Amino acid sequence: MPEVIASGVAYLALKAAQKLYGKAPAALQTDESKRVQNMAQKQHQLETRVLAAPEARDAVVPPSTIEAAMQEIRGRYPNEDDFASDLAQNGLDEAAFAAALEREMKVEAILEKVGTRAENVSDTDVDLYYQYHPEQFRRPETRLARHILITINDSIAENTRDAAFKRVSEIAARLAKEPQRFEEQALKHSECPTALDGGKLGDLPRGKLFPELDAALFELKAGEVSGVLESELGFHVLRCDTITEAGVLGFSQAKPHIRKVLEQKRKRACQQAWVKQLLEA
Repeated sequence: MPEVIASGVAYLALKAAQKLYGKAPAALQTDESKRVQNMAQKQHQLETRVLAAPEARDAVVPPSTIEAAMQEIRGRYPNEDDFASDLAQNGLDEAAFAAALEREMKVEAILEKVGTRAENVSDTDVDLYYQYHPEQFRRPETRLARHILITINDSIAENTRDAAFKRVSEIAARLAKEPQRFEEQALKHSECPTALDGGKLGDLPRGKLFPELDAALFELKAGEVSGVLESELGFHVLRCDTITEAGVLGFSQAKPHIRKVLEQKRKRACQQAWVKQLLEA
C-alpha cells in the first residue's frame, strides 16, 4: 500500500509541476518542489476520500479508455525507451503510471456523476441571465484580416532592410492592381507561418495587432489592401477581407451559450458542495 500511495503522489506531483511551472519535478527549485509536493499530497488525500464515498461504488473506467489514454501519452515520446526513462525519472514505471491514470479517471467519473444532481437550467434562468448581463453580449467591430510579412535580417542578403523593403514594395504594387491575388502572394512570399493559410490572421477586434498594423487595418475598406507597413517583426502588407459591424448578440444566438455556462456553473457548485461535505465528514 505505501508504494501505491507513493506512486499516486508522484503522478500528481508530475502533473502539478508541469501545470504550475512547466517543468519536471526534478527540475524544480526547493520552494517550488515543496509547493508541488504539498499540493500532490492534499490532492491524493482528497481523491482517497472521493473513492471511498458511496457514489464510488459503481464507478468503472473501461480498460479500453485507459489504454487509449496511455497510447496518446506514449505518442508524445519518440520511442518507448524515452517514455520509460521519463517515468523512471519521476519515480514511476508504466504499471504505476497506468494505475494512477485510472485512479484519476475514476475520480473524474465520480465527480461527473455527482454533477448530474445539479438543478436543471430553465428557459427563465436563461432569459434572466441575458437581461441582467447585457455587457457580455455586445459584439465589437471586427475585421477579417490577412497579411504578408517580410522580415528584416542584416545577416541575410535578401532580408537586409533595403532589400526587404524593395521586395515588399514590389508585392504591394502588384496587389494594389490585383488585390484578389493576395492569398497567392502570401503563400509565395510571406515569411510568417500564416502564409500556409493565405496570410490569414483571423477575425480581429481592435487592439489585437501591433499598433501600426491595427490602425491601418481599421482604416481599410472591405477588400482593400494597405501599402507597406512596418512593425517590430518587419514589413507587412495587409488586406481587410470583410468587416463585421459592432452590435449586440441576439437572444436566440446567445441562448445556447448561456444555457451551457449556467449548467457548468451549477454542476461545479454541486461538485464543490459535495467535496466540502466529504472533507467535513
